[in-house]
Amino acid sequence: MDFNKHIIEEFRANGGRVGGPFEGGRLLLLTTTGARSGAPHTTPLGYLPDGVGRVLVIGSAGGAPRNPAWFHNLVANPRVTVESGAFAYEADAVVLEGDERDRAFARAAEADPGWAAYEEKSGRTLPVVALVQVAAGPPAGPASPSAMLVAVHDAFRGELELIRKEVAASGAAVGAQLRVNCLTMCQGLGHHHMGEDQQMFPLLERRHPELGPALAELRDEHETITALLEELRRVLDAGDSASLLAEVDRLTAALEAHLGREEERLVPLLDTLEFPGAGA
Repeated sequence: MDFNKHIIEEFRANGGRVGGPFEGGRLLLLTTTGARSGAPHTTPLGYLPDGVGRVLVIGSAGGAPRNPAWFHNLVANPRVTVESGAFAYEADAVVLEGDERDRAFARAAEADPGWAAYEEKSGRTLPVVALVQVAAGPPAGPASPSAMLVAVHDAFRGELELIRKEVAASGAAVGAQLRVNCLTMCQGLGHHHMGEDQQMFPLLERRHPELGPALAELRDEHETITALLEELRRVLDAGDSASLLAEVDRLTAALEAHLGREEERLVPLLDTLEFPGAGA
């Protein structure tokens, strides 16, 4: 309990970044409602991307013979709260079953054999749970449109950093979970840029016509990044592990430069606009 409390406090104080055994990994905070007490309980958990608005968690309990308390809680009360980086959102917990569960667990065990070791040690079938976002966040988080934009950008920066490490460590094979991680990031980034092109940029253009050339340049950069995302998808479809790291590096360099320019030009103006959820 003391260890979890320390991780939770560190997570919330540092926008989702922690040290110790979770350093450099994917971590979220899951808050469930006690099955018997009705009280909220927060647990730090590793997670696996599984498409935009959906992540997977596994009830390993460190290889213990019984399912963890958080699993019993969400079976009784499937509506949960997820904190991921600077963001928090409501989600529905869906316990995967049958072939869907087995495929998801196989992906996880391929990416990290520790999951299979936990299952063998526990003597039980580890439950796999999808957390499906149902209400946009964050209910508590960045207080301004500019802070929201930077937080979204930092989430993409962090995800690309993780993916680059995973690709570098993957060797000759492109594993199934690594492919899901890459495609989830591609989809999320595409949605983010579409939102900017269709909502934030037009509003800024109306309020600040002088921004027209800068916004046109940022839209062009969106197109460049879209082309890089399509090439990354092509490499993934081909299973071309030799080219994957180079494509991730190209995307990272282009995206880092774009995000920096966007923040430099737009952050000073965003907080002057009545635009809830700018950049989300």
